[in-house]
Amino acid sequence: MSEIARRRLDLDAIWWMVSPGNPLKDKRMLLPLSRRVEEARHVAAAPWIKVTAFEAGLGSPYTIDTLRFLSNRHRRAYFVWLMGADNLATMHRWRAWREIAAVFPMAVVDRPGWHLKALASPAARTFAPGRIAMADAATLPVRAAPAWVMLTGPLSPLSSTAIRANR
Repeated sequence: MSEIARRRLDLDAIWWMVSPGNPLKDKRMLLPLSRRVEEARHVAAAPWIKVTAFEAGLGSPYTIDTLRFLSNRHRRAYFVWLMGADNLATMHRWRAWREIAAVFPMAVVDRPGWHLKALASPAARTFAPGRIAMADAATLPVRAAPAWVMLTGPLSPLSSTAIRANR
């Protein structure tokens, strides 16, 4: 997912934000944050991937608060919110989901079995006017939100949930 996004969006870096916990998932299934950061750093071999756990210090598990923090802290940077198509399909369940799309442009990376579900989701329908063609993806970082693109490429069945289940 990171490699597809980096290439198609012409990004300088990608931040993997290891979350202290997803409010929509059972936290009892999570390893300690320090261990998950360590494992993410082990997997993130590319020098352009930065693994961070700064969200733990924000005091909120919600994406909207993370994006607002980044927007206020790094006013001159161009950020793109990356997510898998499975997240777009369920985004309407997130806190302040409409506002999330107004903070940063979004790139949605296709996932096996999720393409049509994602595009038919309440979020995709709501944000449809801001969708750009994949051919224009490299312009996404400088576009004003709400703007988004669906990126396709080689599909990987890997997910953090599946990785945790196989421990």
